[in-house]
Amino acid sequence: MIIGVPKEIKSNENRVALTPAGAAVLIKNGNQVFVQASAGNGSGFRDDDYIASGAQILPAIDEVYGKSEMIIKVKEPIEPEYDLIKDGQLIYTYFHFASSETLTKAMISRKAICLAYETIELDDHSLPLLIPMSEVAGRMSIQEGAKYLEKFYGGKGMLLGGVPGVLPAKVLIIGGGVVGTEAAKMAAGLGADVTILDVNLPRLRYLDDVMPANVKTMMSNEYNIRQLVKESDLIIGAVLIPGTKAPYLVTKDMLSTMKPGTVIVDVAVDQGGCIETTVPTTHNDPIYIVEEIIHYAVANMPGAVPRTSTIALTNATLPYAVKLANEGWNSACRKDAALRKGLNIIGGKIVYKGVADAFGLPLYDVDKVVGL
Repeated sequence: MIIGVPKEIKSNENRVALTPAGAAVLIKNGNQVFVQASAGNGSGFRDDDYIASGAQILPAIDEVYGKSEMIIKVKEPIEPEYDLIKDGQLIYTYFHFASSETLTKAMISRKAICLAYETIELDDHSLPLLIPMSEVAGRMSIQEGAKYLEKFYGGKGMLLGGVPGVLPAKVLIIGGGVVGTEAAKMAAGLGADVTILDVNLPRLRYLDDVMPANVKTMMSNEYNIRQLVKESDLIIGAVLIPGTKAPYLVTKDMLSTMKPGTVIVDVAVDQGGCIETTVPTTHNDPIYIVEEIIHYAVANMPGAVPRTSTIALTNATLPYAVKLANEGWNSACRKDAALRKGLNIIGGKIVYKGVADAFGLPLYDVDKVVGL
């Protein structure tokens, strides 16, 4: 198969979808790989690294799309890329369709094969391609939250872990999945007073067992959230419903009960955010203030640490990319149920329920569309 790796053009997105080592694996399997010039620079991979792996460098993004049967990306295509996508072309990337009707309708009109990293799901309901970036984003959420608690940015002027004789900051983490767990590890390690909320009692039992003494667990419900946000210094939104828009768990009216200078980091922003006042931001302009509450809602947080993120992402996506390239998307998805769940749109038809439900659009049976 002919595989293309374009340079990411979303604001401050320095990741690249494939490392030179990953390109070498695909080429060893008999595939051809085209990489756009300078695509890997932001992650510390030069064109010469890709050439040494056997890939070919193309100067322009339209050439990469034009020559390739399969496009491997990090982030969803944005408007300048829409017209580059061909009928029947496989696009393998993070899509997060439920947060963008414009993107959804654009991919329907292009009749692309849209295989989303974030909805590939194993039998145990884990999301293997979302996990590495969730790990990065969870850890980064505390790093960024601690920074914006500084008075210079309008925060409360607090050190997350306090010092002897001074109480640590209170960190509230809404969601006990991968993001929430990684955030809790980081916050606890810095000495903060951490509370994790989740609706899954077995998950809370597990977290209670493995977390240090400065991490507490509580059942997630509106009452508990309303009580806890009043005293929290840093709030992490870490809720995920695969392929579906995140629910608003912190509502606008709750902001008036929070202390001025409280920081909210909404990691769920890719799926619309779990804070009602969330508006996606960029690394260039990461925060905004509503009712004296600082909001950080960068939609591509791992893009700030591209070297770590690119390697971690390729580690997870490459095995599936090899299957898709070697067998073709249809055959690979028929054989692999986890990969089949990654299919969101096929030739203009929505085949993932969360996407169809988000916009009231028709849903087609993925098994029938792929020929099972």
